[in-house]
Amino acid sequence: MTADVLRKKFLDFFKTKKHKIVESDSLVPAGDPTVLFTPAGMNQFKKEFLGLVTGFRRAASSQRCLRTDDLDKVGITPVHHTFFEMLGNFSFGDYFKEDAICWAWEFLTEELGINKDKLWVSVYKDDMDAYKIWKDKVGIKSERIIKLGDHDNFWPADAKIKGPNGPCGPCSEIFFDFGKDVGCGEQVCDPTCSCGRFAEIWNLVFTQFNRKEGGALEPLPNKNIDTGMGLERLTAVMQGAKNNFETELFQPIIKEIIRKLSPKGTVPEKELTYAIADHLRAIVFAIYDGVLPSNEARGYVVRKLIRKCSMHLRSLGIKEAFLYKLVPVLAQIMKTPYPELTERQENIAQIILAEEKGFFATLDSSSNLFNEKFKDLKKESNPQKIGLIAFQLYDTYGIPFELTKDWLDKNKLKISLEAFQAELEKQKNRSKSQSAMKGDVFDVKELHLNAKATKFSGYKKYETKAKILKIVRGNTQLKKISKGEEAKIILDTSCFYAESGGQVGDTGKIIKGKNIFKVSDTQKFDQVIVHSGILKDGSLRVGDEVIAWVNSERRLSIARNHTATHLLQAALRKILGKHVKQQGSLVAEDRLRFDFTHFKDVSIEELERIEEEVNVFILDNHSLEAKEMTLSAAKKTNALAFFAEKYSGKVRVVSVGDFSKEFCGGTHLDSTAQIGLFKIIHEGSVASGVRRIEAVTGVAAYKLVRSYEATLDNLKSLLNTTNDKIILEAEKRIGRLKDLEKELNSEKSRAASEQAGDFLNNAQEINGIKLVCGLAVNTDMNFLRGQVDLIKEKSANNTIVALGSDNNGKAMLVVGVSDDLVQKGIDAAALVRQISPGIGGSGGGRKDFAQAGGSKPENLQAAFKSLEDIVRGL
Repeated sequence: MTADVLRKKFLDFFKTKKHKIVESDSLVPAGDPTVLFTPAGMNQFKKEFLGLVTGFRRAASSQRCLRTDDLDKVGITPVHHTFFEMLGNFSFGDYFKEDAICWAWEFLTEELGINKDKLWVSVYKDDMDAYKIWKDKVGIKSERIIKLGDHDNFWPADAKIKGPNGPCGPCSEIFFDFGKDVGCGEQVCDPTCSCGRFAEIWNLVFTQFNRKEGGALEPLPNKNIDTGMGLERLTAVMQGAKNNFETELFQPIIKEIIRKLSPKGTVPEKELTYAIADHLRAIVFAIYDGVLPSNEARGYVVRKLIRKCSMHLRSLGIKEAFLYKLVPVLAQIMKTPYPELTERQENIAQIILAEEKGFFATLDSSSNLFNEKFKDLKKESNPQKIGLIAFQLYDTYGIPFELTKDWLDKNKLKISLEAFQAELEKQKNRSKSQSAMKGDVFDVKELHLNAKATKFSGYKKYETKAKILKIVRGNTQLKKISKGEEAKIILDTSCFYAESGGQVGDTGKIIKGKNIFKVSDTQKFDQVIVHSGILKDGSLRVGDEVIAWVNSERRLSIARNHTATHLLQAALRKILGKHVKQQGSLVAEDRLRFDFTHFKDVSIEELERIEEEVNVFILDNHSLEAKEMTLSAAKKTNALAFFAEKYSGKVRVVSVGDFSKEFCGGTHLDSTAQIGLFKIIHEGSVASGVRRIEAVTGVAAYKLVRSYEATLDNLKSLLNTTNDKIILEAEKRIGRLKDLEKELNSEKSRAASEQAGDFLNNAQEINGIKLVCGLAVNTDMNFLRGQVDLIKEKSANNTIVALGSDNNGKAMLVVGVSDDLVQKGIDAAALVRQISPGIGGSGGGRKDFAQAGGSKPENLQAAFKSLEDIVRGL
């Protein structure tokens, strides 16, 4: 039975049990500060678990998840993964233990046909309810029911003692027994044994308590069910595989790696191919959900996984970029649940390729990197510090420890392995904490704003009658606010657009006669629109009938920019190619910003064509059409969707002519001509494979053009010419400046040569060595270096040069030694180190040239005298 069949069977089964089938949430949990990536199926239902009514009390999903807490085990064990799909069924104050247990048993034994004698279960040691249901209702023999403690069968693990606070409860796990022939072979073996005979396939969590500060558990008024079953593990069990990596979810990727290696006759290590196959899934779906490789947070995890794969591939003998070639293989495997992945596979592959190339460039330049990082430790070795730097190279740059160790050995630098290992252990703990929940289990922002969904009337209206439902400040609900007080107001209906999809929230006023609340921002939490601001005059109470008034001029400017982003994406796809997809946007009153996938620089000519294309769309005055339809119907129209957005059952599709069609809930114009003018102000790279265009429209674009014209007028006046001759006149003036610069440089060179000659004429001869010393007035270090070079050109043998200068109270000193004296063992750096303390400083350099700085320029002559004494002693 394939994974695709199992996924469908699970969701169809719970659909018959009256569960709402909910699409997988993104790997990037929206508005959830407790996790870095979505680690489980329950995360998208936090508000439902807290009792917020959202239209359903039962749900089931196949959630894509990403965890980094067991990264070092991936590929080594048969069951650990970074990316996996979690099948789950959930109840929010509806059914409880009996139904959850019985349905799980029914699905496994009747729907999938698993032999009942192959299944064992565990229960929490104090949960007699679950024990009795398994024993008496389901009919499992007591010897196949094991009781476990707080760490294994309570969720979150050890929550009673260690926290976090919030909903928690006992759990019950279902295990598959591969049989006595597998594992340790001991007569007494049960699921607590780690020999591999038993595989945990389903965890049923009974959320029935609320943990308070100090560890007290109080019963929840509404008890919940949260279950999770790994699709990869279930697939392995149903296919008789002892290892998840032996299923069709991984094998095509592994076989493609083996095919690449087969001409070389290499037999790959299974652990490495397994890890690559696993990490590829995590990398691709993270990018699919908008996480791009970077050095921060989620992007850092993606970058690290790509680099680990690259090193694994190198260990297998694949030295060139290859990981990106596996993306189409994965897209084919996942095409049933994720058909969009096939459409985006080229974009994702190009992002991975760019990252692979960047990493290989880092590896190729590793010697330079080592020299830079360890340069201060070559003279005075510090094994502890070297260990810390070695970890930094491993963690930040992806440089394998073995590569660093080889370089250190060649350069005779000792490393503290303990220091490296200690930092590595800290990093592993950080990875675990990123997958673990932080703070309270259910940290839901703005939960206190719980209210009925706000009716939005702002697509066509700028003003509407409304009633105040709630007034909130902080976490406190108020009955009334007075002049000068800040608050958040919730209305039953609103024409204010709340910040969403990159578009900023509306501003305006909420008015009742002479009582005026100035709205400075509008946000939305679930379906509740929240108006933030300050009461300018009078007072307002809950229940007041008011007028909601939007700043229509500002809204119109925002709409110009929003409609322009749609035109911009259409132009980009026409000129650069269909691979262009939105990666993010900002639609504000004064500007727009649009991020898109593209894998090379956008030329000036292309940028001009893009701007021109958008302005042609504007001048052609195309009408806009917005339609609300079901998500499935919208997908059939081939409308573009921004992958990072989560779309509900109904969506709004905005069309412009026959060239633009996008999912969009934002506010727009009636026709393109209302934009007026579109001007690009900046284009550049923001991440690997992602470009950004910033632009202005309407009045802002007109003002920008006027500023260009004003600059042109000023330039015309300065050059005393006409518009058609500005370039010619500017070129003429620049040419003249270059000629003057040449003349000036020639004069400087002549003067410098003369001064070098003067210094040389005043040289002393000591023991056959020509010693040139002198002070230069009002100069810098570059001039002094140049003088040393000139003197050494004029006197190439048996010459030592020492020059100094007082630069704003700071001493500057340079020493040069001719090549023949260097060969005889005279070292400029050693000479500088001997005489620089006299000028209150220190210095260093090469054998033929060295320099120093100090705080006592008045002692430069004394330094020259010290040098003279040294030369006499040679």
